[in-house]
Amino acid sequence: MNETSIEQTENETSRLDEPTKVTQLPRRMFLKLGAVGAAAVAVGTTSSLIVPELRRKGLLSANGVFDASSQALAALVYTEVFPTSPLILNPFSDPFVKPKAASPVPYSMWSNDWKYKPGPGIGQQNSYGDTGDPTDNNTHQRWKGYDTDPDIPLVYQIKAEVDTHSFTTSLVLPIDKNGRPTKSFDASGKVYPAGTKRKLPDSTIYGFNGGGDHATFPGPMINAEYGRPVIVRFENHLDENVQQLDVQDFGAPDRSLLIHLHNGHTAPESDGNPHWSMTKGPHHHGFRTKDWVDQLYLNWPAGSDDLEKQSFFWFHDHRMDHTGSNVYKGMVGLYPIYDPKEDLSVGPGGLDMGDENQGYRLPGVRTNNLDGSFDVEYDVPFALADFRLDDGVTMHQDIHDTQGEFPGPNGLDTPRTHPEWWGKTFYKHFPSHGFVGDIFTVNGVAYPVMEVKRRKYRFRFLDASVSRIYELKLMSSSTPPKAARDLGFTGDDLQGQYRLPNGQQCMQFLQIATDGGLIPTPFLRDSFELWPAKRREFIVDFSKYQDGTTPDLWDEIYLTNVMKMPTGRMWTNSSRSIPDPAYKVPMVKFVITGDADDNSLVPTKLRDLPFVRQDWQTLMNQRSIFEVERGALGGEIEWLINGDQFNPFEVATSLRNPARKTPLAQQKMGSNNLWEIRNGGGGWVHPFHLHMEEHRTMMRNGKIQPPADSGHPDDISKEDLVALDPGESTIIYRQFRDFVGPYVAHCHNLAHEDHAMMFGWEIIP
Repeated sequence: MNETSIEQTENETSRLDEPTKVTQLPRRMFLKLGAVGAAAVAVGTTSSLIVPELRRKGLLSANGVFDASSQALAALVYTEVFPTSPLILNPFSDPFVKPKAASPVPYSMWSNDWKYKPGPGIGQQNSYGDTGDPTDNNTHQRWKGYDTDPDIPLVYQIKAEVDTHSFTTSLVLPIDKNGRPTKSFDASGKVYPAGTKRKLPDSTIYGFNGGGDHATFPGPMINAEYGRPVIVRFENHLDENVQQLDVQDFGAPDRSLLIHLHNGHTAPESDGNPHWSMTKGPHHHGFRTKDWVDQLYLNWPAGSDDLEKQSFFWFHDHRMDHTGSNVYKGMVGLYPIYDPKEDLSVGPGGLDMGDENQGYRLPGVRTNNLDGSFDVEYDVPFALADFRLDDGVTMHQDIHDTQGEFPGPNGLDTPRTHPEWWGKTFYKHFPSHGFVGDIFTVNGVAYPVMEVKRRKYRFRFLDASVSRIYELKLMSSSTPPKAARDLGFTGDDLQGQYRLPNGQQCMQFLQIATDGGLIPTPFLRDSFELWPAKRREFIVDFSKYQDGTTPDLWDEIYLTNVMKMPTGRMWTNSSRSIPDPAYKVPMVKFVITGDADDNSLVPTKLRDLPFVRQDWQTLMNQRSIFEVERGALGGEIEWLINGDQFNPFEVATSLRNPARKTPLAQQKMGSNNLWEIRNGGGGWVHPFHLHMEEHRTMMRNGKIQPPADSGHPDDISKEDLVALDPGESTIIYRQFRDFVGPYVAHCHNLAHEDHAMMFGWEIIP
């Protein structure tokens, strides 16, 4: 670049910095700016400061783009400062919360009282009705899965509402990044001196109300069964805010939503993906306030194949560009699914009905309720999520503050501090490598205590965090947990708040399922990794320690995270990569309180894997190839797939395959194919999720599986998410059945997804 072009660039970036221009800057336009322009917008300063600094540091290359490592550029463009959450002084004092099963709406109510009734007709799928445009397709593509399905599905009504949520009842101590007591504030701006113990204020959530009085986090749990289809009417009431709560500066600015059942086998109109919503239905990023949509979950396996059945879904917001902030804000719900089919070679009764006296005899005691719902004791979901709370002094310096998306008092949108939000959830959209919190919660409670009996339990784990990956162990300790700050830790080492200094593994997990459902052969694990959106299911036997001894009454066992992940890029320490013996963060305390009958069995065989073409290797030359990578802007500003941002109006194009073709991401219904998913490197991990059908990992890093890669033992099962370590490549086998239309695939580090790491694909007739 010559001096004339540099001056020209400086003038252009100066114009971008004018307030009247910046506040009108669309978010996607920001991602399309040149690197210098991006820096000017992000920092909120003039290019007369930025460009000379780039030149001085040698980061302005001859062709006008940054020639620097992503970390160096990110540090230059944006200073990442996060608050330190106040210390919870009495962890493991709040009870563990198991979400209660939601109740379906009685037929007599919705059939008589609802103006717009669920149904299979044209215009009945959402509030936009029959527009007269057949391409809108506001109807259900398929009303039944099995021929024996009832004519009328169960109907659930779930409202998205503005509400409050408490993470703990414990008093808290405001601390700084060095662990020292610091001042704090309240909603009126009053200052409390350092050392003052406080009650934590409730945070504002966008939550799901499944029929109760209030929205909760996580939201309602729908206990589903194969062969019992359900309609969930999601209604957007986020504009009502009857409590006049301050909704802060994150979440979709227009309060639209788009709910995805991850990874339900659903038609596009019920899938909740922006590749559909931007071209059909609402023709928007999501459903706006006052809208409703009937998502039809057929509870029917792909291809009507029993081997394709799954066991644990979850539903969450998928609104384009703001999925991470909406999920973090609270739009999360659970959806275990049970299997009533009988197989006499296994035993009488349904194979997996939540009843340990029949079928596989997995732990669970089922109670059927009069309203059509059911509850299962000893079958427990664990939704893990990390949060960070505002300290009132950390600057809210975010690209969104310079776009007018979240104006402050008097319409001002300049970066500033928010003492009125002290103790409430804090979120940043930018920089976009990922967001990690320093308080760890399970089912919305920070450091809960769960009373357990000396018997077997079925634990279903979900990582509902924006970016954090966990590695979990079961540990006992001769001493109670201690605050990290009291052990001399500071800075990022305060994440998790507590440590279990003398923690030692005391029990194992018997794995029975992955995110693709029950596995053929259960196996024991000392620990397991849980990546964003992944699910894992285990049997945990509290009647004996792994050395064979029997726990005493009131023994304490801790679910402990041993993966240190100070940023959203990837972990720094884990069991398979530089273990840190000092990093043992207790998340749940289990207390042995007695005995209980246990009719469950330890299975040796569960569900076989579904069909894969024996000649799958003949597809290698024609495979579709998708590489996830950081964008040309450098830093962690945009995330791309095959060099492109997500375009909701197009299907993606494969990289050139060995046959020297670049096929579109289109598959004929009923077909099967190989897709290659690559990590473009740079030191990031990517949890990559493909909607609609699960896949099988056939190769990782050029090696055919089985045997599975030692770092990814679940590769030999069905999965809906590819865990990509830095620089890895996987080749997966997929089938495309039963529905036609648009879907998406994306990174489930939601900060990456929200910054364009997603592509559209389609099933065509």
